[in-house]
Amino acid sequence: MDLHQLRLLRELGERGSLAAVARSLHVSASAVSQQLTALQRRVEVPLTERKGRNLVLTGAGRALASAAVDISVAMSSAEQAVSRYVQDPTATVSISAFTSAGLTWFGPLLHALSADGNPRVVLHDRDVGQEAFPALAADYDLVIAHRLEHSKPWPDTISVLPLVHEPLDVAMSDRHRLALAPSVGVADLLDEEWVSVQDGYPLESALQAIAVHAGRPPTVTHRINEFLIAAAIVSAGSAIALMPRRTAPPPLGSGIVLKSLHDLPLARHVDILCRPEALHRTAVRTVVTTLQNHASGGPDQTGSRASAS
Repeated sequence: MDLHQLRLLRELGERGSLAAVARSLHVSASAVSQQLTALQRRVEVPLTERKGRNLVLTGAGRALASAAVDISVAMSSAEQAVSRYVQDPTATVSISAFTSAGLTWFGPLLHALSADGNPRVVLHDRDVGQEAFPALAADYDLVIAHRLEHSKPWPDTISVLPLVHEPLDVAMSDRHRLALAPSVGVADLLDEEWVSVQDGYPLESALQAIAVHAGRPPTVTHRINEFLIAAAIVSAGSAIALMPRRTAPPPLGSGIVLKSLHDLPLARHVDILCRPEALHRTAVRTVVTTLQNHASGGPDQTGSRASAS
């Protein structure tokens, strides 16, 4: 049943005439009559009857009008509950992030929100292909995702809040023949073995861009999604890899140096994705602001320094 029609039935019972109902709602009496007629079609027994010149409620009409009061109270309670939830600064916020983003921001986020009165965050690591990130917004309040610069943008049905735009550098052992060079070019890397990611993951297309620039595909020996594992392979000196400069730099003492590509700048966007309605919640906006503050204040590593976040 339509809630507006039920309200009109209740108003008729309390005000006693169509004209009085119409005046109170600033509509015509015929408009009220049409709505009550539509409600009557959904009920098998008469809801109204004529008494003199006035239209009044039958017994069934009074019973339904009484139920309409209960429905109105329930709807008001539901609206207040939603309002409290939307405005509650301590409500739970679920977040998913790809692995290196989780390593970079989950710890600082928990520390920043540890005081009373802040949102409770529930954290998940979800490392998926670039095309699969937007769908995660159906399962989590916030999704930390990444895509390569110049790649297909996120769908316009998703709200996108930028976190970081970071370069992708070539990681190599500090014993590598190019370790002392200030930067490297694509031609310097033609005969190298590479650590790449699995098919469909965002960094794969960066290596494809290198292949186009070089005129031949690179030699991919290892396929590893986790940067810590890739770093261990690179540190052993047998291969090189692309690594983000800020969210997954090699740790101090790892024996790895980062080199920028001077003839093919590569970078990626790290963004927060969410459904637009999520941003109506106070707790969600607090988490977003906290993440953005940490991202904007993060360290920046350049050149050939091996560095830690």
